[in-house]
Amino acid sequence: MHFLLTNDDGILAPGIQALQDAVSMLPSARITVVAPATEQSMCGHRVTTHGPLHVEELAADRFAVQGTPADCVRIALFGLGLKPDYVLSGINQGGNLGQDIVISGTMAAAREAAYHGVRAAGFSHYMIKGLPVDWARTARWTAELLPQLMDDTLGDGEFWNVNFPHLPPTAQALPETRSTQPARSPLNVEFAKAEPQDTPHLTEYLYTASYAGRPQDPGSDVQACFGGAISISRLRL
Repeated sequence: MHFLLTNDDGILAPGIQALQDAVSMLPSARITVVAPATEQSMCGHRVTTHGPLHVEELAADRFAVQGTPADCVRIALFGLGLKPDYVLSGINQGGNLGQDIVISGTMAAAREAAYHGVRAAGFSHYMIKGLPVDWARTARWTAELLPQLMDDTLGDGEFWNVNFPHLPPTAQALPETRSTQPARSPLNVEFAKAEPQDTPHLTEYLYTASYAGRPQDPGSDVQACFGGAISISRLRL
């Protein structure tokens, strides 16, 4: 099978390397990486249509794009002429749960693939401050999950959203997987307000909301992932 890999953290991010390591564990897998040259986190489904997209071939089957994750999928399909069996996006450094899904560049890449009839999945890793990420472990978990996802049929316009929990280094076995729905409750939104003394009529608002303190709707992706399970959501366009 031919896998197209992309992300929104940039082509040099450890998460996309972990994703490539995971796919490499599958038999007879061909891999092409088409990813943003620089970080594009939280860019949503933005695309570039009013200017050129610069694409640099870093190595065989490895391309860096001066654009967004959705741009990467578009240029791979319609510029580079690739015909992948599966588009995999991630592994994002941070969860993509509930309302995050519409903000996420990671999930926009998977969504863009689904629009064009290509099977797709986005992978993200929830982060707990102060706890290092074991990317080798995440790669193994991803490699174990991929056959399960590929064996499950996706309907027209469907794609997967997978979120890994952040567990202590001692937890090496694949966590429990749960089929979930995206959380409906909105993120907490809080701002700290300041008025610079040297700039009249200017007010600064600094986003201060706690991601870890967001609501955990019963049966949701947030509840599963925050509770130590792998959340798998079947999303639809």
